[in-house]
Amino acid sequence: MANEVVIVDEIPFPKEIVATKPLSLFGHGITDIEIHFLQIKFTAIGVYLEPKIVNHLQQWKGKPGNALAEDDGFFDALISAPVEKFLRIVVIKEIKGSQYGVQLESAVRDRLAADDKYEEEEEAALETLVEFFQSKYLKKNSTITFHFSATSGTAEVACSTEGKESSKIKVENANVVEMIQKWYLGGTRGVSQTTISSLANTLSAELSI
Repeated sequence: MANEVVIVDEIPFPKEIVATKPLSLFGHGITDIEIHFLQIKFTAIGVYLEPKIVNHLQQWKGKPGNALAEDDGFFDALISAPVEKFLRIVVIKEIKGSQYGVQLESAVRDRLAADDKYEEEEEAALETLVEFFQSKYLKKNSTITFHFSATSGTAEVACSTEGKESSKIKVENANVVEMIQKWYLGGTRGVSQTTISSLANTLSAELSI
């Protein structure tokens, strides 16, 4: 299993990785935009979860993938489930770290504000995270990872660019951590619908076993 990979837009994603425990690739996709009928791809995404995630999603057993993809309650349950989650994001189209940071900040802040959770602590945590990306230049094949703890409401964010050792930062504000997950895993409001659809289809199949 460990040597098997899934290719997402020419980028290999291992089917299994080991964070603090083995995690399996449950979903993958891309972020992109269409301009004048031309598709511009920005990143490839792999979503790794503990296999026991299915134990927390039993009430959706028997639902087809296309129904799950439209069910934000299903993805809320996935996000709140006390299992480790790991996002691996690989850059397709190079971007300044500051641009990625602004996208992240805007997405997380808007979600916090909508839930009335945007206070000084959240602002400070988000600012620190944006600063982490500020000086980086994300060339093609640079990697960003988000490792979400099973229970503590924290995340370790790492970024590795060509030839440079991975740099890391820990996010310890649980509200910010939740909204980062919602940005990538938030069902119909997620940033990558191809990833959401892939996750929904895989989990639908796993739940029917």
